[in-house]
Amino acid sequence: MYRRVGSRLEVLLAHPGGPYWRRKDHGAWSIPKGEADAGEDAAVAAVREFAEETGVALTARLEPLGEIRQRGGKRVVAFAVEGDLDVAAITSNSFEIEWPRGSARMQTFPEIDRAEWFDLAAAHPKILDGQRPFLDRLAELVGRPERRPA
Repeated sequence: MYRRVGSRLEVLLAHPGGPYWRRKDHGAWSIPKGEADAGEDAAVAAVREFAEETGVALTARLEPLGEIRQRGGKRVVAFAVEGDLDVAAITSNSFEIEWPRGSARMQTFPEIDRAEWFDLAAAHPKILDGQRPFLDRLAELVGRPERRPA
């Protein structure tokens, strides 16, 4: 999701929940995303996953941003949608893992623990390395030259 604030372009990034990501910031944020079900259209999956991770149902038209492969081999197909939402009102689905490891104790964590709006320059160091091309593609799509940090 992106929005225009005056002459600035801002992008919504999500911070993953759970104990592993708790203290990570730069290079840890992501676009809201998830896995498509077998045979599911990527755009349909994007709308479903965005709702699961943020609690917000998308109704605006999605614009394709293409596909990348992250370091671990995960394929990510992304879409852009113009919109605005209150990040304080986001409600994420959750997952359960054994924590601490080896404790035989299961704990539940939100899939994303927070989301924030960033202009493109601030988003570059925050987003996962493999997803940075999506910021460039978004800037091209909406006609804004991207400004990378110096």
